Amino acid sequence: MSALPLGLAGGALARGALQLLNRRPPGGSAAWDRTNHRGATVSLLAGPAVVLAGAATSAIGAPTRKLAAAALAVGAVAGAVGRYDDSRGAQVEESTDKGFRGHVRALAAGRVSGGAVKVAGIGVASVLAAGAVTRKPVQRVVAGGVIAGSANLINLLDLRPGRALKAFTLAATPLLSGPYGGLVAGPVGAATALLPDDLGEKVMLGDAGANGLGALLGLRLAAGASPRGRVAWLAGLAALTAASEVVSFSKVIAATPVLRDLDAAGRRPAQ
Repeated sequence: MSALPLGLAGGALARGALQLLNRRPPGGSAAWDRTNHRGATVSLLAGPAVVLAGAATSAIGAPTRKLAAAALAVGAVAGAVGRYDDSRGAQVEESTDKGFRGHVRALAAGRVSGGAVKVAGIGVASVLAAGAVTRKPVQRVVAGGVIAGSANLINLLDLRPGRALKAFTLAATPLLSGPYGGLVAGPVGAATALLPDDLGEKVMLGDAGANGLGALLGLRLAAGASPRGRVAWLAGLAALTAASEVVSFSKVIAATPVLRDLDAAGRRPAQ
């Protein structure tokens, strides 16, 4: 199936899933409400909606059965552990468990943070999914790192309305061609369909949506790259992750005119 039908299917599934979830939110709507950067209450239901649509259409567009299974598995696991972290993050004791250092501090205090569970879950799922990309043990670990690193990077950008969805779409769109393009065609459609609601501050992706989309992007990167290419992707992702521990991406974006304008496009003006 070509990119356009997959994209349309992804968009339709994402909109339909969001509507169904809004009618009957699991655990009640209050369980999905969060306060955004402006202090407004938004819904996290976009997360499971975009993961359901993205993983399903990624599997449909996969060129092999193994990659189809990998897309379903890594998308579902990343979304599930991301949702777990979302739910744990609302607890007061976990409000400071941010970034790698925050999770390490929690472990040192004898507490397993939701983020630590998420990192472990996505890491294991990514290495398992990488088995559909390569059979060589070392390359499998590298490919798994690309998948997990992509999941983490998209999640790091989910700090302002529309930012993570824009970043995912911009990164995935050039990857729509070639034999592995179907892995991201449906997810791009799903992301595009939910972008207006995200920009309008009706919903946010949360860890569930951002990690799920990022993992599917990482699977596409790993599948389409050479062994050296995977190493390069992993090195770049590791560098960005390390930088996020000491530099605020939001401040970098605000200080860079092109990034600032792109980031603000379609968003409600600051009050």
